Amino acid sequence: MLTVHHLNNSRSQRILWCLEELGVEYEIQRYERDPVTIRAPQSLKDVHPLGKSPVITDGEHVVAESGAIIEYLLHQDSEKRFLPRDEKALLDYRYWLHFSEGSLMPPLVMRLVFEKMKTSPMPFFVKPVAKGIADKVLKTFVMPEVRSMLSYIDGVLAEREWFAGDALTGADFQMSFPLEASMARGLIDDRYPNIQRYVTTFQDRPAYLRALDKGGDYDYGPK
Repeated sequence: MLTVHHLNNSRSQRILWCLEELGVEYEIQRYERDPVTIRAPQSLKDVHPLGKSPVITDGEHVVAESGAIIEYLLHQDSEKRFLPRDEKALLDYRYWLHFSEGSLMPPLVMRLVFEKMKTSPMPFFVKPVAKGIADKVLKTFVMPEVRSMLSYIDGVLAEREWFAGDALTGADFQMSFPLEASMARGLIDDRYPNIQRYVTTFQDRPAYLRALDKGGDYDYGPK
């Protein structure tokens, strides 16, 4: 049976949603982050050398990376329900499948790192310098980049229901995590009504709710 190696509070939640939409039987192997380091346990390295999640095992196959897992699962589906057949939609599907981790997640992760830097323990005489550097980088580079991307995404969703057009595809499973995380961290407000609508729409889907029930609530970290 297919196994999802599911780390709490991680990108693997979107893989559970994908599987629920497909109606594929699977089991969950759960892993908990270290409460101090927030890193995955060593036991995940027994599955994949990098010890990252999501990872799935399907017989002799070990598949890592969210986009690769989604493509693997969708191509296993005999009906190809979440793969576009129209050429334009297929191009959009591929674009957003890679945009999620290749373009959107890096500045979001940078924001988390620099926000964490401002509150991390350090000698009192270093803290003002570290905070000043973090604030400068956030103000001049990270946040303008984040806002630019969110505005772009909101404009795209103003013209379509899903990322590849009028039908749910693998691109939506992939894009769900960074947009949910951005909403949870207060980055998506009324300036981005189409992203708000989009996230609410997929969070109301029965398959999404089943995945959340099986995977458990997950926390995106501090705002």
